[in-house]
Amino acid sequence: MIDFEEELKKFKPAMEVEDAADIIRRSDLTDMIDIMKKLTEENAERKDRR
Repeated sequence: MIDFEEELKKFKPAMEVEDAADIIRRSDLTDMIDIMKKLTEENAERKDRR
């Protein structure tokens, strides 16, 4: 049988969705769009130097 009192002692609340979203926004994550923008800018700079 489940001892609910013991289970409640072990309980740790999950991170709130808003907290998780804030952490994700603050982290410096590079996605494919960022990579493509950088490559396009570098390519344009190379063409301008010619």
